[in-house]
Amino acid sequence: SFGQAGTTHHSTEDIAIMRSMANLVVIVPADGLETANAVQAAVAHQGPVYLRINRGFDQAVYDSMEYGYEIGKAVQLHDGTDLTIIACGSGVFQAVQAARELASVDGVKARVLNMHTIKPIDREAIMEAVHDTRRIITVEDHTVIGGLGGAVAEVIAEGGMACAFRRLGLQDAFSPIGLHEDLMSHHKIDANGIIETVRELLQLDFEEDDDWTDEV
Repeated sequence: SFGQAGTTHHSTEDIAIMRSMANLVVIVPADGLETANAVQAAVAHQGPVYLRINRGFDQAVYDSMEYGYEIGKAVQLHDGTDLTIIACGSGVFQAVQAARELASVDGVKARVLNMHTIKPIDREAIMEAVHDTRRIITVEDHTVIGGLGGAVAEVIAEGGMACAFRRLGLQDAFSPIGLHEDLMSHHKIDANGIIETVRELLQLDFEEDDDWTDEV
């Protein structure tokens, strides 16, 4: 998206719209190298694919294309057991930066998942994260309604496991016009915003349930 050009160049509802289309794969790459991998995977895929890319704002997450890209399979970029940050697109680099700072400053071990495919989403990776960390935060440059946050929430609800959960993105509001980095900060989907939410989430005191691992 190109936020400073206004609403005609800044799509914040497209993931929600596209993932409602039957049999349509929805991919949101994290950087240029992942975009190249996604294009190759889309060509090989038997069926329609929606590939969401930005205007060159995404900072490099990968230094090589050789990391095992596969449609529908999340990539773990940072290991952790205190909470999990699930991100896509521009949010992936910010999530990794946040996880590194949380580790060095707070001693918090945050798992980071690059959920490059929103549909079909990696249900196994999400439920494993819920089981292991019990705290989930999603990060996206898109409305949280029907986007990555909505998709992850659906998986968790259907999986029947309890966890603390927060969705970072546009909160049922239109985005103002501005520079990409300013909009990321405004919506708290940059590293600082993620760190702030993580610290708030870790302060929550919730009941331990002996049966929380049981699936419904």
